[in-house]
Order: sequence, then C-alpha cells, then structure tokens
Amino acid sequence: MSKLKDKVAVVTGASKGIGAAIAKALAAEGAAVVVNYASSKAGADAVVAEITKAGGKAVAVGGDVSRAADAQALADAAVLNFGRLDILVNNSGVYEFGALDAITEEHFHKQFNVNVLGLLLTTQAAARHMKDGGSVINIGSLVTRIVPAESAVYTGTKGAVDAITGVLARELGPRQIRVNTVNPGMVETEGTHAAGFIGSDFHQGAIAQTPLGRIGQPQDIASIVTFLASNDAYWLTGEQLFAGGGMR
Repeated sequence: MSKLKDKVAVVTGASKGIGAAIAKALAAEGAAVVVNYASSKAGADAVVAEITKAGGKAVAVGGDVSRAADAQALADAAVLNFGRLDILVNNSGVYEFGALDAITEEHFHKQFNVNVLGLLLTTQAAARHMKDGGSVINIGSLVTRIVPAESAVYTGTKGAVDAITGVLARELGPRQIRVNTVNPGMVETEGTHAAGFIGSDFHQGAIAQTPLGRIGQPQDIASIVTFLASNDAYWLTGEQLFAGGGMR
C-alpha cells in the first residue's frame, strides 16, 4: 500500500537536484505534489511530466519563498489544486562559500533570505492549511557538524534551520504537526557540478571521510524525507537526521 495515499505535499525548490528527487519519491508513494520553482519553469514542468506519466498527480507553481505573498500562494495552490495540504518540504536553498574578509551584506542577506526567512514564511503559510496535523521536513546540511572553513554565512543559515526545527516542533506539536530536519552531506546534483565540487579535491576528501565510501545521490535523501513524511515516523518530531553516509 502506498504510504502517502491521499496526502498532498508542497516541495520548494523542486525543479532539479534533491528537490526534484523528493517530489518524485513522494508522488511514487501516492502523494499529490506541488512542485515549486524559483526560475526554472522548464525544470519543474519536466518533474511534473515524469510524475504524471507514472500515474501520479503534480502541478508546477513558481514563486520566491522569501516573499510572504509567494509563500502563501504556494501553500494555497495545494488546496486549490488538490483540496488539502499535509506535507511541506522546505528544500529551497542557496549557498555561496567565502572567507570572512569576503562577506558582504549582499552575501549574507541572499543566503539568509532564502534559507531561513523563506523556510519560516512557507511553514507559516502551510501550517494555516494543516487542519488534520501534518509533517514539515526541513533540508539542512551536514555543514553544521563539520563546520568547513569559509562557510560562515551558509553554515550559519543551516544552524538556524536546526534551531528553528526544534522551536517549531514544540510550537506546532499540539496541532499534531511534526517538524524534522534532514541534514545531507555532499550530494551529486546539478548544483554541485556547476560549483565545480564534483571531481575536485573537495569531492575526493568527502569520499575519504565517508565510511560508506561515496558521496550522496538525490534519491538517498528523498527516501529519508519520504519516511519522515509518512505515518511510519509518527513519533518523530524536533529531530535532526544526519544523512551523510556516516561522515562526521
């Protein structure tokens, strides 16, 4: 039996990479999915097409999660298209590494606006529609544990995500809304290829530090998110799941 039959999910930043894998995994378990994108409508449409071809339900909805009106419209789209909202995956995120001397106001606000403010606004909007409980899954990062050099702002945003997860688990728990974080290690995506990480010394170093002997793939993270979204995880809230193949 499909674990998410009759459930409706919103996945932010789902036009590619981890977000796309999560959207497809949730749909494969029976959820109808709102596939959010910031700029790549073609990418989101391709994810929707793959889901619908497999017999699932999905719709692409554009929007900047760091804007309250867009975040609300995204949550509203779940109800307008599928009648309810049960699952929110806060996957949208940006990252720019830089040494302390290179940090600027623009560098700071670009990352905190999407990674932190965007998460808060989308969760605020989604929670308004979660009448029968729900599951919020935030995508954090293993950087909060390994704290790499020249990542102060990005690591700061993900540290905030971990803290916010604990706060919202307490705040939304009485409404039976669970809030958890998945903290991936290095994952092979379009973004890590574009940033030059794949094939680099950083890549090889990550493999060397990972007991399972490889970096992650999007599906590795998607399967954990699917578990957290399902009733199998009904007794988990406020948790941080480190998903890095054992890297510490």
